Amino acid sequence: MKRTLVIGDIHGGLKALVQLLERAKITPDDKIIFLGDYVDGWSDSANVVSYLIEFSKQNTCIFLRGNHDDLTHRWLKTGELNDKWLQHGGQSSIDAYRRFTNKEKQEHIRFFEEMVNYYIDAENRLFVHAGFTNQKGPEEEYTPTPFYWDRTLWEMAMAVNPALKPGETHYPKRLELFREIYIGHTPVTRIGEDKPANFANVFNIDTGAAFMGKLSLLDVNSKKVVQSDPVHSLYPDESGRN
Repeated sequence: MKRTLVIGDIHGGLKALVQLLERAKITPDDKIIFLGDYVDGWSDSANVVSYLIEFSKQNTCIFLRGNHDDLTHRWLKTGELNDKWLQHGGQSSIDAYRRFTNKEKQEHIRFFEEMVNYYIDAENRLFVHAGFTNQKGPEEEYTPTPFYWDRTLWEMAMAVNPALKPGETHYPKRLELFREIYIGHTPVTRIGEDKPANFANVFNIDTGAAFMGKLSLLDVNSKKVVQSDPVHSLYPDESGRN
């Protein structure tokens, strides 16, 4: 049976990614949607990208662009350095790429350039790294920045009264546009959760792999969750983004 699987923020945790894919028993029939932030965190940032490039040759993959991917791409392509990026994991990517040839870096630049800002499937489910702000939908955004930086969509979903139903006066218009919305970007560990969290019709798959959490996968049809070990336990000599 074909599955649609969504994977949260990886942040350089290649060991966790490989473990997760093995536990999920991935087959070529699966469609795998990656929510972005492949880099910046653990020491395997560049290796994650290399792995995904090869993995996508044998599997159906959709790669969304995260804020860390955007910043790393800019650095790779132009040398642009952002102080906040360096403070939040960017240095780990710079260090990881020291061992890569210019040819390999160019291949990675193409990978970053081919990422998409959002994806809407045939079931009217939206997949986006962070969110969107325009009440008419993501295609109406004036800038791509909200797709990989916005947190208001998740904050709004958490604040929705569970008794409210779509179509009612106070139900948020943004949430009515899609059957379901899948995001990463904001670790659910901030609200004390260790598995993907759901509020209203928004599912957050970022379970804090960059910090002390696990890397998570969700089957969007069955809602079955598969997780890696805590990523920090796979990199005992590192601190990630802690």
